[in-house]
Amino acid sequence: MLYILFYEVADDYIARRAPLRQEHLNLIRAAHDRGELVMAGALAEPPDGAVLIFRAPEPAEAFANSDPYVRNGLVKSWRVRKWATVIGDGASV
Repeated sequence: MLYILFYEVADDYIARRAPLRQEHLNLIRAAHDRGELVMAGALAEPPDGAVLIFRAPEPAEAFANSDPYVRNGLVKSWRVRKWATVIGDGASV
């Protein structure tokens, strides 16, 4: 089973992210290196969110709570959802 961390970002997210971006990317790399995070990326056109795929819900929630984008208000809301995949690595069906 996989878990999706959905981010809804603030309207001025692009303009405000530069000073926090390296810390944010370091957290992503660390979660991936630990095997918790499968993949991650920002939504584009419009840039109004991001999706991060985790192997368990606890690391996803811990990531969001420690993310500088969340702590500094660039993320308006976030949520973790169980994803019942049907094909691919780690498919649950």
